[in-house]
Amino acid sequence: MKKTSVLPGFFHAHTAHKLISLHIMDALITNDAVVLGLLVSTLALVFYSSTLPQFKRFYTIIPTLLVCYFLPAMYNSFGLVDGEASNLYFVASRYLLPASLVLLCLSIDLKGIWNLGPKAIIMFFAATVGIIIGGPLALWAVSFVDPDVLGGDAPDAFWRGLSTVAGSWIGGGANQAALKEISMTTDDQFSAMLIVDVFVANLWMPFLLVGAGMSVALDRRLKADSSAVDELKKKVEAFQLGIARVPSFTDLIIIGGVAFGSVAAAHVSADALGPTFKGWFGGILVRNPDSFVQFLSSLEQGFFWIVVTATAIGIGLSFTGLRNYEGAGASKMGSVFLYILVATIGMKMDVVELYHNWDVYWSVILIGLIWMLTHIVVLLGVAKIIKAPFFFVAVGSQANVGGAASAPIVASAFSPALAPVGVLLAVLGYAVGTVGAIVCMELMHAISI
Repeated sequence: MKKTSVLPGFFHAHTAHKLISLHIMDALITNDAVVLGLLVSTLALVFYSSTLPQFKRFYTIIPTLLVCYFLPAMYNSFGLVDGEASNLYFVASRYLLPASLVLLCLSIDLKGIWNLGPKAIIMFFAATVGIIIGGPLALWAVSFVDPDVLGGDAPDAFWRGLSTVAGSWIGGGANQAALKEISMTTDDQFSAMLIVDVFVANLWMPFLLVGAGMSVALDRRLKADSSAVDELKKKVEAFQLGIARVPSFTDLIIIGGVAFGSVAAAHVSADALGPTFKGWFGGILVRNPDSFVQFLSSLEQGFFWIVVTATAIGIGLSFTGLRNYEGAGASKMGSVFLYILVATIGMKMDVVELYHNWDVYWSVILIGLIWMLTHIVVLLGVAKIIKAPFFFVAVGSQANVGGAASAPIVASAFSPALAPVGVLLAVLGYAVGTVGAIVCMELMHAISI
């Protein structure tokens, strides 16, 4: 069987002549067990190399997440594996993704987050709102230059792919993968959107790191009292010391049971709620085709309810004693599941075709830049109004845009003791990321229609 790359439908019709169709012979590896071993071994190699001094500069410039995505993409592009024929992505997205969401949300301490002070929470959600409104605003603005970025309900409409960026920028990789399924984004769209995600987000992060070194001057400009930041150090250190332990075999079994028991519950919920909403919405649209429910089509999808239920279970369990299993490595196990999912997504990408069609991505990049600018304006505007310390500005932004991978980096630029604060807020991003991204997606959907 030959695999022929298809025309990415979200590209403009007038640039179609630039696109090059590539033909790849049968994949060398077709056994999914072997492919899984290759992917996990690749992840191990990436993370091992990231600990070596000679690779420190490389991984400072190129995030490990991007490497974990692009190496499997290279395997697919050069015929080592066939991402389209493999069933690994389906397994990872339906089983490992909800398990990851549960374990990442298990450590949420809503009371602890509240105790960080109202300004920390306000800045986090200001960053979230900036992303939610920035997406539709950027799409609307660029449509005046290039009307093709709209597209209505078409399977290749821009808003579908852009929703995955919203999922990443509000939550993280798990939320991004969830939105890929909910919005039915094509693999070609997702490949381009990942580049927008990483490129634009990494333009902003250096400014935050520079700002950390100028935080005293910036706080003075914002007229902010940064004494609360010192208080944060003590609270976070006490929390981490209180739960940290060497995990036992029983701990790991319980973490696995919590994760996959929750996955089972999420699938039961999806099997019941998906068809129910589909039938309900269908009846309403028959009577009133212009009803607002046309913008809530995601509620019909079983995958939506898998993600929402898993997130809700994770948050609910965070109020129980099970949250202490974070000290035994619950979120680390969740991250392992997440990176396996990232590798299976990367395996579906054709890097060579992406390279040949780079010149048609300009409108997507422009949307991303306007989107990020809106996020920054909202963030700094709110900080000025409430006189929030720049620490809350930087960590609130990166907890959304960068997630648990980079929020601790920004937080530790202020003080190593504050790195867990970045994790704490980033985990909150996992909890609200999917819902916030769906709101953003539906706004972009409405504008496109």
